[in-house]
Amino acid sequence: MPTLPHILMCPPVHYGIEYEINPWMSTARQSNHKLACVQWESLRQILLDTGAQVSEVSPVAGLPDLVFTANAAIVFGQRAVLARFKHEQRQGEEPHFRSWLEEHGWQVDESPEDFSFEGAGDALFCGDTLYAGYRQRSDASGHQQIGEMLGVRVLPLELVDAYYYHLDTCFCPLSPEEAIYFPAAFDDYGQRVLAKSIPKLHAVEESEARSFACNAVVVGKTVVTNSGCPKLHALLRSFGYDPIETPLSEFVKAGGSAKCLTLRLDGEEAAGWKGQSGS
Repeated sequence: MPTLPHILMCPPVHYGIEYEINPWMSTARQSNHKLACVQWESLRQILLDTGAQVSEVSPVAGLPDLVFTANAAIVFGQRAVLARFKHEQRQGEEPHFRSWLEEHGWQVDESPEDFSFEGAGDALFCGDTLYAGYRQRSDASGHQQIGEMLGVRVLPLELVDAYYYHLDTCFCPLSPEEAIYFPAAFDDYGQRVLAKSIPKLHAVEESEARSFACNAVVVGKTVVTNSGCPKLHALLRSFGYDPIETPLSEFVKAGGSAKCLTLRLDGEEAAGWKGQSGS
């Protein structure tokens, strides 16, 4: 029996731009809280309509970015490697995510000491390979240790543009052999690694990458993105996917979009293909 897609989200009760830790964020350009709540609920409903189960971690005052659950951990089976956030402003999220995961049955492992690691924001499976983004938020020195912990192959990818500070802002696996990405977010070596290791690799144009086209939630053949990605959606439809757009402008102001707002509790390696016929 295929595993039911299971996604963790956090209601944006306390969401807002209270500090600046990436180039998207400006305390002078605040989000519209009412609109953010509407946008979050629309994303949640779309995911429910795909057949996914959505669980929620309780929001906490003073932790506005708790809403970006993708960064909580990387989940692999019943194990979760907990994030170790680079910036002090987000480190207070760690005990809340730990408590939720432990209370709901996951074995929670610490990420290696002296190593920043921001969960599924920087660690994404494509097939049986874990692609790991580093430089901006996560440190390369610990990725191989996490691979050894989980017993998987890791390919590190250097992120060279501060606007694409997490891997999930510029890379999105669609199936074990297919992914979308924004090439300019990676150095030349990273681009070659992706081209060599993923048979079907599709580039996203810069204008749509800036609309967080790659920050997509994949549930089977459904791909959910922020609005403003018409060329990507046309490409996805030509390959047999069902793209859905939903406005997430208020979260883009903080440097996040659809994928940032979700954590796959059935495992990041499950996102695009577990449960598909023939898999």
